[in-house]
Amino acid sequence: MDYSAYLVPLLLAFTALFGMGRRVNVYDALTRGAEEGLTILLRILPSLVGLMTAVYMLRASGMMELLEGLLAPVLVRLGIPPETAAMLFIRPVSGSGALAIGSELMAAHGPDSYIGRVTAVMLGSTETTFYTIAVYFGSAGIHRTRYAIPAALIADLTGFAAAAFAVRLLFG
Repeated sequence: MDYSAYLVPLLLAFTALFGMGRRVNVYDALTRGAEEGLTILLRILPSLVGLMTAVYMLRASGMMELLEGLLAPVLVRLGIPPETAAMLFIRPVSGSGALAIGSELMAAHGPDSYIGRVTAVMLGSTETTFYTIAVYFGSAGIHRTRYAIPAALIADLTGFAAAAFAVRLLFG
């Protein structure tokens, strides 16, 4: 018997009972939290719409293919497969866009190929930098990111190179 279907209802019931035991108005706390969440969403939504629009425009314009061709020699020198260049540009901006590119790469090269494995490790070991900065800085009301974006992008590049190195090291 699979008990995992009962996990969420039990967790919700436990939380409600725990709150009631501590004399917390659970419904008011829930609605206050939802109100705060919607306020944060309204604050960050313009940034997210702009980022997603830019990602889709880059892919539709053919700019990604051009950048792949230009950066291939540098990527080879860094040990990163040039076929994953689109991932390097999209991953810091869009998690769903990066997942789509990862799916395309794995469909084209196979999930057990070097490129497929590097893509999978890149997806798991890097962050959607601009999305994360937009969400966290936006919710905190910070408008000047100063060194956060360059530092995060350097960390992403390090993660991409480390992903390629780790796959080469572990899978040959």
